[in-house]
Amino acid sequence: MGRDNQPKDRQLRRKATKEARRAGYARILIVTEGSKTEPLYLEEIRSAYQLHSANVEVQPGRLGTAPIQVVRYAKQLFDEGDLLKGIRPKSFDQIYAVFDRDDHDSYFNALNLANSLDGKLRNDEKQPVSFKAIASIPSFELWLLLHDEDIQAPIHRDEVMARLKQHIPGYEKGAGGTFATTRDRLALATLRAQALAQRFNAHTDPEPFTALHELVILLTTLRA
Repeated sequence: MGRDNQPKDRQLRRKATKEARRAGYARILIVTEGSKTEPLYLEEIRSAYQLHSANVEVQPGRLGTAPIQVVRYAKQLFDEGDLLKGIRPKSFDQIYAVFDRDDHDSYFNALNLANSLDGKLRNDEKQPVSFKAIASIPSFELWLLLHDEDIQAPIHRDEVMARLKQHIPGYEKGAGGTFATTRDRLALATLRAQALAQRFNAHTDPEPFTALHELVILLTTLRA
C-alpha cells in the first residue's frame, strides 16, 4: 500500500473514530479567555469525571482575550469547526464562553451577545443550542478563593490573587493541579457561589460574582 500523504484525510478518519466513540450525553463546547489557567482546570475536571473528549471540548479563545472576542470565537468554532482540532461544524448541544470582568471594555457587550445567541443556533441534529456566558467578577480566581473564604464585598483581582496564594502557596496562573488541590472543598465553594448569585449577577459590577459553579456542577453531574 502506498504511503499516506493526506494529513487532512487522517484528521477526518480520527474524528470519525472519535465521533463513533461519543458517549450518550450532551456535547459541550467551552471556550475560555485564558489560554492555560481555565483550560487546565476544566480539563482536570473532564479527566477526573471520565468525560469523553468527544462530548466535552475545552478550547482557549483564538481571536484575543477580550470577552467579546471569546464569545465571537465560540460562535465561530461552533459554526465552522476546526479540522486540525478534530472539531466538526455545529457538533455541540451547549456552548459556554468563560471570561472575566477585569477591566475589559467589551465585558457587557459580550454578555449581551452571548444572551442574544442563546437558543438561536442550530446544531447538526437541527436542535437549538444553548449559549451561556460564564462570567466572573473580578476574575476566575474568585471561584478558587471561594473554596477557602466567603467573599461578600467587592474585591480587586490583585487582592483575590494575594489571598488565594495564602491558601494555595505558590499558586500562579497557568499552574496545573488546581482542581485536585481544591476538590475537597468544592461543595463549600458551590454553596458560596450560589449565595452570591442570589444577591448579584454578571451585570452588577463591581459586586463579587462567578458563574463557574454552574459549569462545574454541569461537568461533575454530566454522567449521573
